[in-house]
Amino acid sequence: MQRRDFLTMADGAAAAWALAARAQQAPMPVIGFLHTLSPEEVPRYVAAFRQGLKEAGFVEGQNVVVEYRWAQGQYARLPELAADLVNRRVAVIAATGGDPSPQIAKAATSTIPIVFAANGDPVKQDLVASLNRPGGNATGITIFGPAAVAKRLQLLHELVPQVTTVAFLMNPDNPNGEIETSLARATATSLGQELRVIGAKDANELDAAFATIAQQRIGALLVASDVFFFGQRDHIIPQTARLKIPAIYYLREFAQAGGLMTYGNRVADVYHQVGIYVGRVLKGAKPAELPVIQATEFEFVINLKTARALGLVIPAGLISFADEVIE
Repeated sequence: MQRRDFLTMADGAAAAWALAARAQQAPMPVIGFLHTLSPEEVPRYVAAFRQGLKEAGFVEGQNVVVEYRWAQGQYARLPELAADLVNRRVAVIAATGGDPSPQIAKAATSTIPIVFAANGDPVKQDLVASLNRPGGNATGITIFGPAAVAKRLQLLHELVPQVTTVAFLMNPDNPNGEIETSLARATATSLGQELRVIGAKDANELDAAFATIAQQRIGALLVASDVFFFGQRDHIIPQTARLKIPAIYYLREFAQAGGLMTYGNRVADVYHQVGIYVGRVLKGAKPAELPVIQATEFEFVINLKTARALGLVIPAGLISFADEVIE
């Protein structure tokens, strides 16, 4: 045999061995990432999720694949998107973006592990059997959004104590809508205020809601915890500016977009923890044994530029309480 033929055979054998070795390697696990909004609306949250994954030992594109499914703010698309992930046989589903993403994922599969980011009480919503021992295929992090609505109304009252009528803008399609509304009503009563509940679940109803606020000459606005409103913040905030009414929202992004005040959870921390939990599940942890984490860190943000535009002077007490003041 000539040397050239031998080298050719050797190279061919080496290539075959390399292909065989790659074939024997286990394929990278696939994560299904389900979200109620669109990617351009939550880049900071996705980055936090990836950081959590990294800390758990997984880097997208290196040793794990992430299949993203975005509902673009259309809740009706979530069942189809969740079913697609189930058919894809992903290793775990990260059900994010708030309700009803976790509920839709839970309805789509009872076997694929689910790590959720939810509002409200996951026990009452039948997502888990208990917080400490979820008991099924789902676990995650809850921000218990409804409880914070009382604090938002109190902060708004401290800013404009003379206002006796407050509008509560809520989404009637939100599973937690009635819970948050009840708490808002009770808080308003304790503060000697009248709460007028106005529902909106799409852009047309949102315009009608602000027309009602203007017509009834309502003095202030409390916006419910809802991803629809989060996605519509660039539409909502100019409306409040046009009507010249003080408003408080539930996430810091509202203040960054020109909203007057926000009080709510540090949602980036929630996504970070979702990433960590997803990593733990990929390593073999069972959702049934991973306790649901209750997010307890809140932040209060004030936009002074907006306050000045509304002719408001922020009390020193609110300034000192704020985690961030936007000049």
